[in-house]
Amino acid sequence: MRTSNGPGVVSNHLSNNPAVDARHASSIGNQLTKSQAEFWYLIECQGYKELAHSLRTIHDLALYHSNVPFDTAEKSALFDVKVLWEAFEKLGQEA
Repeated sequence: MRTSNGPGVVSNHLSNNPAVDARHASSIGNQLTKSQAEFWYLIECQGYKELAHSLRTIHDLALYHSNVPFDTAEKSALFDVKVLWEAFEKLGQEA
């Protein structure tokens, strides 16, 4: 992602999220906690495509229809939103 005031966010080393590497996710067991199961239930009820559309809309509103300047933290947050909507789009295609 490139912005008008900087090179943009192109790698995870700029992320404010300490868990920038999702490779550990493959080692998660089959058991979910109650809160994790409830979270996935809510996501499935809402719909992957609908959530992807909502996240993309919020991203685009913030990035293209706002006069707020973006620093590294804001660029990283927008990149995180983009990662989420793309993951929901992929889940929607597989469903």
